[in-house]
Formats: sequence, C-alpha cells, structure tokens
Amino acid sequence: MKPRHAFEVQASRTVYAGRIMALRVDEVRMPGGGLATREVIEHPGAVAVAAIDEEQRVVLVHQYRHPPRRRLWELPAGLLDVSGEDPASTARRELAEETGLAAQDWAVLVDLVTSPGLTDESVRVYLARRLTAVDRLHDTGDEEADLVVQRFALADAVQLILAGEIVNAIAVGGILHLTGTWEVA
Repeated sequence: MKPRHAFEVQASRTVYAGRIMALRVDEVRMPGGGLATREVIEHPGAVAVAAIDEEQRVVLVHQYRHPPRRRLWELPAGLLDVSGEDPASTARRELAEETGLAAQDWAVLVDLVTSPGLTDESVRVYLARRLTAVDRLHDTGDEEADLVVQRFALADAVQLILAGEIVNAIAVGGILHLTGTWEVA
C-alpha cells in the first residue's frame, strides 16, 4: 500500500542526552498541513535471548526494574552499547553474563519495536539452543546483584503471560513467537 502522506520532519532538537537515552523534540508536518510536536526517546537498541534447553524450557531472569518499581520476569537481554560489537555477539555476551549459559545454535527469532509512540527502541530477539553452562563473564554489580535465573516449561511461561505474571513486552513477544512459529525441538 502506498503511503498517502510523508510526515516530514521540519525541525528537530535534542533537549536531553543521557548515558542510555536521549530526548529529541521533532516538529512534524501532518496530513492537514499543520505542524505537530512529537517527543522521541532515542535509544541505542537492544537484544534479548529466548534460550531453550533440551527439556523445552525457556530461561528467564527475575530482576528489579526501577521505572515500574518491581521485579519482572524477562528474557536475558542487554543494550547495544559496546562500540563495534554486533548484535549477535551482544546476545551471546548477555546470555553468559546474566545466566552463566552459552548456546551452540543461534537464530534470529523476531525483531520488536517496543513502544513506537514514544521511542525508536528496537530489540532483536534471538533463539538460542543447545545450552551449556559457562562461567559468568564478570561481576554483574549492583543492578543484577539479586537477579534470579529460572527455567520454565514453554506452556507454563505462556500461562504466566496470560495470568499477568510476565508483563515485560519483549518477553511476551519472544515467548509467544516461540509457541506460534518455531519448532524448538
């Protein structure tokens, strides 16, 4: 389908730049001819890993997230914040750092846009299979000091989503994508 309007940016300015994100304000030409102000959170992007073991269990981490002020069940994940590191390498590193696991088989599972009305963040979710234990790569520090790693049968993880126990959008998207289109055996 051919787009009817281009939504051209007429002006743009960065109003805040932090360690993880920046806030940009764009003036966008709307279909009626007027200008609309749109605030955009710029994000470096991230990866997540849907790691499946030989018993068809998905590996999840339970960790504190400050914005919602609670612990969430999530896929192991991390920012694309190491200069020159490709996303697949970031995924391998994050899996080892957060869970002490490595995988022999890797594939792209799904690409997600987390909150398109607010941010340009995109997350590539990888499928990791044939897991083995490895040493965690480094001291995880304060943020992940009490991180819990647990494996869930895929059907149980889906039930946790439906019960509202897994609410992280990346985990929901990755887990549900596993159940709908991939044979994980």
